[in-house]
Amino acid sequence: MKIVFFEAPKAEQFSFPQFFNGVEVVFFEEKLNENSIEKAKDADVISVFVASLINKNIIDAMSNLKFIATRSTGFDHIDCAYAATKGIKVSNVPAYGSYTVAEFAFTLILSLSRNIIKANNYITESLDFNYFSNMEGFDLNNKTLGIIGTGKIGKNVVKIAKGFNMNVVAHDLYPDLVFAKENNFVYKSLTEVVSEADIITLHTPYNKDDGHLINKENISKMKKGVYLINTARGELVDTEALVFGLKEGIIAGFGADVLEDEKKMKEGASFLASGKATEEEKRIIGFNHELMKMSNVIITPHIAFYTREAVALILKTTVDNIQGFLNGSPINLVSVVEQNSLRDK
Repeated sequence: MKIVFFEAPKAEQFSFPQFFNGVEVVFFEEKLNENSIEKAKDADVISVFVASLINKNIIDAMSNLKFIATRSTGFDHIDCAYAATKGIKVSNVPAYGSYTVAEFAFTLILSLSRNIIKANNYITESLDFNYFSNMEGFDLNNKTLGIIGTGKIGKNVVKIAKGFNMNVVAHDLYPDLVFAKENNFVYKSLTEVVSEADIITLHTPYNKDDGHLINKENISKMKKGVYLINTARGELVDTEALVFGLKEGIIAGFGADVLEDEKKMKEGASFLASGKATEEEKRIIGFNHELMKMSNVIITPHIAFYTREAVALILKTTVDNIQGFLNGSPINLVSVVEQNSLRDK
């Protein structure tokens, strides 16, 4: 039996071998893709994070593969349907970041509402402590927060918003009316939420059927001066339409921990130079670069989940998932149906 971990930082590697006595365990810091597949060809079990794209070609290259343990809640980077046809089981970490990501969403909201980045940059560059121009912020008190997606993360966002005395409107395909009554907010249509909210925050999964949930059509219906937050999936937002909304002043500010086509963004100039980029990918990367240069935009590199508490829970759950499989009692298994209905990042 051989277990191969990809995207495993050196600091985390020591945590795993002690739990798998008598089993060969191998670690790589790089992601699993067609360039690194040779390192996992004889693996019985692989564990990956979200940058590894586990498609048909990758799965076919591992003839011994029986189990995939992703160290994330989302699993859209794995072709679960094809894995199922080969009898390969897939597990995830169902809920490691529901508080963590909710807190980060409010970190972005507060950074934008109070011009934290702009103020800090001014101090750092000028060493002048007496400058207030263009740094006026606004209160969250009595503002309307539109929450799209009320799974575990979205529910925690509701609770935090109530602590700021915000009005909450929400949209979800599966509204939790009991929770809404307990927390004094209402569910509305997507159109109503985006048109009424002062701040919109996304906490819904991405699948190919509802990509570009935020697009030029509904951006045109937003309040002028709205703020948009995305800690869910980059593909939920049409980047070209977002840039349009920011330039037109419809969207006053954007805070994101995710970007459209971010896997290609992480490869950077090497991907563009490879000649493999499609015209569509080049177009999206161009708009992402434009976003990064805007003064009213805050972008972080997919770190909303990354706290010591969340990492510890990821590691523990991953160990439990693999041990469950080795013992013949797998847990936290995902299914093809779930891949289309996952409610949290």
